[in-house]
Amino acid sequence: MSTYRIGTSRDIHRLVPDRPLWIGGILIPFERGFEAHSDGDIVLHALTEALLGALALGDLGTHFPNTDMKYKDQSSSYFVKYADRKVRDAGFIICNIDIQITMEQPKLNPYIPQMIACIATILSLAPDQISIKAGTNEGLGYIGQGLAGEAQCVVLIEKQTHLI
Repeated sequence: MSTYRIGTSRDIHRLVPDRPLWIGGILIPFERGFEAHSDGDIVLHALTEALLGALALGDLGTHFPNTDMKYKDQSSSYFVKYADRKVRDAGFIICNIDIQITMEQPKLNPYIPQMIACIATILSLAPDQISIKAGTNEGLGYIGQGLAGEAQCVVLIEKQTHLI
């Protein structure tokens, strides 16, 4: 018998000058980056929170408060590894991950294979367990005006049971 759980999350950050743009663990050349306490990687933030959510362990800010200076400019891969340990320690495995990124600029499709490879490496998964799509907001709202970027993530985890 197996037990499945689903986690979902979204993360949005404002784009500001003089910050590097980290998305999906990849440094992307662009004149602006995400305003955040950590590196602001919207993909890895949404992924971390979806993994924590699948276990009913709360949100990113509960585990990594933005008032704690030890997380200032922290690489978001640190957060993903933490959530992955929580998943594994609870006896679950990650089945698959589905991520949607919404930004007007820069165009992200050329970077998607690198993002998938990076996340697969962080989580010790096969690349075909990870789906990443990127699109625009068709000029609508803050994202459409190029002021922000958003990522949404859904994960499926499965409890491992041992037959005796």
